[in-house]
Amino acid sequence: MGNPIAVSKDLSQTAYDHLWMHFTRMSSYENAPVPTIVRGEGTYIFDDKGKRYLDGLAGLFVVQAGHGRAELAEAAAKQAQELAFFPVWSYAHPKAIELAERLAHHAPGDLNKVFFTTGGGEAVETAWKLAKQYHKLTGNPTKYKVISRAVAYHGTPQGALAITGLPALKAPFEPLVPGAYKVPNTNIYRAPIHGDDPEAFGRWAADQIEQQILFEGPDTIAAVFLEPVQNAGGCFPPPPGYFQRVREICDTYNVLLVSDEVICAFGRLGTMFACDKFGYVPDIITCAKGMTSGYSPIGAAVVSDRIAEPFFKGGNTFLHGYTFGGHPVSAAVALTNLDIFEREGLNQHVLDNEAAFHATLSKLHDLPIVGDVRGNGFFYGIELVKDKATKESFTPEECEQLLYGFVSKKLFENGLYCRADDRGDPVIQVAPPLISDQSTFDEIEQIVRGVLTEAWTRI
Repeated sequence: MGNPIAVSKDLSQTAYDHLWMHFTRMSSYENAPVPTIVRGEGTYIFDDKGKRYLDGLAGLFVVQAGHGRAELAEAAAKQAQELAFFPVWSYAHPKAIELAERLAHHAPGDLNKVFFTTGGGEAVETAWKLAKQYHKLTGNPTKYKVISRAVAYHGTPQGALAITGLPALKAPFEPLVPGAYKVPNTNIYRAPIHGDDPEAFGRWAADQIEQQILFEGPDTIAAVFLEPVQNAGGCFPPPPGYFQRVREICDTYNVLLVSDEVICAFGRLGTMFACDKFGYVPDIITCAKGMTSGYSPIGAAVVSDRIAEPFFKGGNTFLHGYTFGGHPVSAAVALTNLDIFEREGLNQHVLDNEAAFHATLSKLHDLPIVGDVRGNGFFYGIELVKDKATKESFTPEECEQLLYGFVSKKLFENGLYCRADDRGDPVIQVAPPLISDQSTFDEIEQIVRGVLTEAWTRI
């Protein structure tokens, strides 16, 4: 286990005084210590007191190759010594060139152009701006609106937040960018229709996109943004045929299909790009997180030649960019990370073990509080219910007590870092590093089982 790293005894207070943590109710730490993680090794993380936790969320769906990979740290150091920074604004550097080529090689169809960002929200923002300008350049200046799904999360920038389908996350910042519209998601557990027929439900859900296009007017819709497996709400996989029908609809109305793979790309589902898992070719892929396994920040929009074509003509310019997009150090780390993927067969490892992960988590169905276990690859949600027979969920007040007052804290206390979330119905999400095996799955299941058993007695 090693020795705990020496830290100031006032570190927690300093964190409360100066570090504004993201998506955090800061008042909760006024009289309580801030959990402080100081080290990672493989599938585990360690706090400032030396206690070990299983990283059941891969950081934030990020640390695909696991913690403590010296090879990735060395790649960063080597590149920083050689060329620490140069922008890709009218100039290039070798690592950005090489990484763009590598991503284009892995992407499906004719997605051969790579626009680098520093994260996922920026990639989504890039894709919407790109879609708007593409339609203007091709003689369709009124096509600016976008369609996404209810409860889906697409990021925090003003445009990406407008695309996000979580009203509570948006309310403090309204008015947002206009023109973002929502359709039903693919949560078949709570399907309003065809709940016993996945193919019919998938067709219905996809057809809601067509109905929204027709309602707004096809000459106003620029793009549809969809995650291969929707994160917020608790890992909704697509029903059979869903993406094929969506692709057909987008082609019919000259609407771009954006596959938001910020979480799902780079092995989370067992393929380099998740659209390959479900057999569709989008016009743009947005990606980030797992590209470097989190060892350095980077993101990208991978764009089809067809969509890029008008930008490569005459005086046309995509008037958009980020100082740190395609950062040399991040690009070098990403290339080394992709080397690890290939050398260690991480994608195949996920494909070989996803059934075992699902089967292990599915044991939790015998608990009265577990209504559904769903997901794909190494990306699962466990939905909590008050009544299995009726699928009755918990009230907002009950969620506050159950998730935040007990489950979230107790999971961490018992050695599991994961996510208890009620952006939608209450769920526990687990997405461990891609190097995980059956021992990891068993540890997750046992800790979750113990906490949920105790939670049920408290209800």
